[in-house]
Amino acid sequence: MNDRLLRVCRRQPVDRAPVWMMRQAGRYLPEYREIRQKLSFLELCKNTDLAAEVSLQPYRILDVDAVIFFSDILIPVEAMGVPVSLTDKGPEIANPIRTQSAIDSLRIPDPSVEVPFVGAIIKKLRQELRNAVPLIGFAGAPWTLASYLVEGGGSKNFAEIKSLAYREPRLVHALLDKLASTVGSYLLFQIESGAQVIQLFDTWAGELNRSDYEEFALPYTRKIFEAIGSRVPRILYVNGCASILDSMVSSGAEVLSIDWRISMAEARRRSGERVALQGNLDPCVLLGPKERILAKTEEILEQAGPTGHILNLGHGILPQTPVENARCFVEIAKNYRQA
Repeated sequence: MNDRLLRVCRRQPVDRAPVWMMRQAGRYLPEYREIRQKLSFLELCKNTDLAAEVSLQPYRILDVDAVIFFSDILIPVEAMGVPVSLTDKGPEIANPIRTQSAIDSLRIPDPSVEVPFVGAIIKKLRQELRNAVPLIGFAGAPWTLASYLVEGGGSKNFAEIKSLAYREPRLVHALLDKLASTVGSYLLFQIESGAQVIQLFDTWAGELNRSDYEEFALPYTRKIFEAIGSRVPRILYVNGCASILDSMVSSGAEVLSIDWRISMAEARRRSGERVALQGNLDPCVLLGPKERILAKTEEILEQAGPTGHILNLGHGILPQTPVENARCFVEIAKNYRQA
């Protein structure tokens, strides 16, 4: 088994940094687009055979060091009783959750009953992979999920959830706690089904200042990671993490996945030897010339040092990324050796 990723999560020595990409199963691949022509995004998320197929495409085409199962962070939210539409513009929630009665109406689902297809996809992937590389499970973190629920979709300024948090903090804490219970059981279900690593995406927590992050996001991340315990390695991703990185270290994650707005050298200095790091190439670099991809990727690898680093992007790969540039990024990691 290529267990480099698992070893890095435990801060054990490896011959090179493992590499994979967030959103590596997606629209930049012609093979994915061909399948998507046949069914909607949500239908694909719930189709065991096809979801497994698109999960494996980056592994077969790019030879990445890990597979992440194909799904969406709002799948457990739908199971809580919230109708969700996933459009090309992003998620849309027709009836935002902004009152106590709306929060009370949300159920904490049993994932084996409400989303059995998630377990089926993960089990199928483990069978297909035969332990060739690790399989990553994932979920959205409570603050990020709450952002979608309260805003009714994506947002540029997060005015609805922030104003609600400042105006009625108990309301928002009640929502966050319910989401943490849901996500905790959802990730445990993934682990029981065969996920060997989990990544918690708190994409929008970087919109908070440090004190608000420690009040509204961090406690619920900790609750989830405590529920999981040491069953599998835990990765925490936050987009725009520079101002809260020091707080993220105490989340319970073994690995912090960081965006490109902070250098790997600074992230290493501030996190010390307490956690491994993942990231952090700007996805837009993959839209440029290969010389630039090489220079920027090697800079990250050099700053990260020989241990405790998983090479990845600082956010999801963009749909317009040339496949050959994605392959170039992966090959740089495989050919790089620390001086």
